[in-house]
Amino acid sequence: MAATPDRMKRFYLILAVVAVVGVGALGFLVSRPGVSSIPADVTIQPADTAGFRGYTKGSESAPVEITEYADYQCPFCQTFATLQMPTIEERLIRTGKLRWRYRDFPLQQHQFARLAAHSAACADEQGKYWEQHDRIYEGQGDWAAARDAGDHFRNYAHAIGMDLARYDDCMESVKYAGRIQASLEEGTRAGVASTPTLLVGNRLYQGRIDADAIRRLVDSLAPSTP
Repeated sequence: MAATPDRMKRFYLILAVVAVVGVGALGFLVSRPGVSSIPADVTIQPADTAGFRGYTKGSESAPVEITEYADYQCPFCQTFATLQMPTIEERLIRTGKLRWRYRDFPLQQHQFARLAAHSAACADEQGKYWEQHDRIYEGQGDWAAARDAGDHFRNYAHAIGMDLARYDDCMESVKYAGRIQASLEEGTRAGVASTPTLLVGNRLYQGRIDADAIRRLVDSLAPSTP
């Protein structure tokens, strides 16, 4: 039996709606920034390390420098960053006693560690490294269990006022993959095997170190004031 004109109209109307929804969904997927995977098997170029020692905060004339090797997806690193670092910054870094140097040490078992490190490196291009660094650690419980951590990092970039077009270009270029790998290899040569690990002088401190222990360490190393 042939379809009536009304039925045919309804059929074509439904077909049109489905087509519009499909095109809209496709447009959303195309316009949505892709998630970059940051390669580990990269050849480190001189430009990756030239003039770059790590992300630092504190006075260049501080008598003590501590290098932290850390992984953004490491739970102990997250605890240290969110609970201990604010006190260390207030009592030691801002008072000129300590200079802090952060180095990426992405562990193989953490699938988003390099992506997080690259996100922070892209934020550094816009003068917002430490803000993105803090956001990534604070949100670790959300993005570490997500299917797409890149969306979380991009949202943090937006929240701290970054130029998202520049950020997206930076992430898609994976331009800092060599820098991240160089940082990992530097730590490995120094004897780092887990995160977080602190390097003070030529001595490594591993495990759960709190702000009070670091204050005592800095006091023992800083020249005494007459």
